[in-house]
Amino acid sequence: MELIYFAAAFVCGFGVYQLKLPPLIGFLLAGFALNLSGYKSTELLDTIAALGVTLLLFSIGLKLKVNSLIKPQVWAPATLHIIFSSALFSGFMLLLGIFAVPMFVDLSWQSALLVGFALSFSSTVFAVKVLEERGEMASLHGKIAIGILVMQDIFAVIFLAISTGKVPNMWALALIIALPLVRPLMYAVLNRSKHGELLPLFGFFFALIAGYNAFDFAGLKGDLGALIMGMMFAPHKKAGELSKSLLNLKDILLVGFFLSIGLNAELTANSLIVALILIFVLPVKTLLYYVFTNTFKLRARTSLLTAFSLANFSEFGLIVCAVAASTGMITSEWLAVMAIAVSITFVIASPLNKRSNELYVKIERWLLKFESKTRLAEELPVNLNDTKIVIFGMGRIGTGAYETINATHPNVVAGIDIKPEVVEKHIKRNRKVLLADATDPDFWQRVNHSHVEMVMLAMPKHMQNIFALEQLQASGYNGQVTAIANYPDQQKELEQMGVNSTYNFYLEAGSGFAEHVKQELFEK
Repeated sequence: MELIYFAAAFVCGFGVYQLKLPPLIGFLLAGFALNLSGYKSTELLDTIAALGVTLLLFSIGLKLKVNSLIKPQVWAPATLHIIFSSALFSGFMLLLGIFAVPMFVDLSWQSALLVGFALSFSSTVFAVKVLEERGEMASLHGKIAIGILVMQDIFAVIFLAISTGKVPNMWALALIIALPLVRPLMYAVLNRSKHGELLPLFGFFFALIAGYNAFDFAGLKGDLGALIMGMMFAPHKKAGELSKSLLNLKDILLVGFFLSIGLNAELTANSLIVALILIFVLPVKTLLYYVFTNTFKLRARTSLLTAFSLANFSEFGLIVCAVAASTGMITSEWLAVMAIAVSITFVIASPLNKRSNELYVKIERWLLKFESKTRLAEELPVNLNDTKIVIFGMGRIGTGAYETINATHPNVVAGIDIKPEVVEKHIKRNRKVLLADATDPDFWQRVNHSHVEMVMLAMPKHMQNIFALEQLQASGYNGQVTAIANYPDQQKELEQMGVNSTYNFYLEAGSGFAEHVKQELFEK
């Protein structure tokens, strides 16, 4: 049965992808199509979905630093949004009840507040998938969005603990004390897992066994355990490699999650109508995200892209409604309403995020009127004076290019990266590397590249290089551009867009290695 579900997911995902939309929309549509055909979710599929979400939270933890959560631009907008959106949405539903709209008329103010609370959450699964596809997990707006989502997860855990009566037991304190003590041992095991098949199994073990089960045994939410376990490994030098090793497995399991949303929904005419009505609060929800993040000194673009990443309803809303239905506060039909509403917002938010930069450019002048004049350190202007060659993306390829050029032509090359920790590492090694986002239209307005003769696009994601190239061309740059690619079709696309030369990482790395060996042989 599950093979049929995944086959349908592939067909729908492939079809949607040809329309240049994220495949996850196809997975959702497959779930609803199977539901309408009489199929229902299975215990195995629900298990696969749960494993996918747990691994996702572990992966988020691997990229999350604790100090990012205590920043005012993270915890303050998250807290304010929960309070204001819950109040506004519950008031909206009570107003509909006054006008005798079906399903709303039976809601008490407590029930309306609970559903409003459920609607205030945004989807962690959706936001992470979109940010990963666009290569923006390390961007400022990506980190702000993830930080807000983690804060929401904490609020959800507190709610579930109170509503279900499940409180931490005596083992919770022991667990909190033990984790920092065993951390060196965990790091030693990670180091000795090396780079092969043991590495993803290591992540699987610590996310699902040591993390999930240990926290569940201590009376805490298991998913929270996976997130915290990931955060414990975040400072380790192999955290990035561990995350990559889990990527494909996590993505496959999350297909089960998207399928289960559609398969578990009890589709009725009433639930569909009510879900469509609730969609009308989505613009208000998105606007609140923008206003609150902008209030805490984020630039207009950063606030807008953060808001777009969170412009949806959440799978946590389904969990909150399930708990409420089990206590009799709302009817089980609200579960179907939430499932449909979550799916529709995913479909709306996908193209919205795909075209976020284009939309920002169109409304930029209006948004700048309300922008804070004070800048955060991460968003200060970039100085490229006396620089002739600029390398975007200071990973292994970018760093290698920087060292090679700087060895023969010192002081003419500069690197740019969106990760603060990467920039800090390069600065300590006396390299000229600046913090900026190459896909940010404002970056190209704030920088003077009149002296730059060559731009090298060495970012890991193909779409990052595409976005940066579009912004570079729109800014009037007329120098040379070279870019890396992983596949011939990506090279062709870049060349059609006007790139002077492309470098196929997989093919030409082997050629470079062979050239090096030949030189060594002939020299000897």
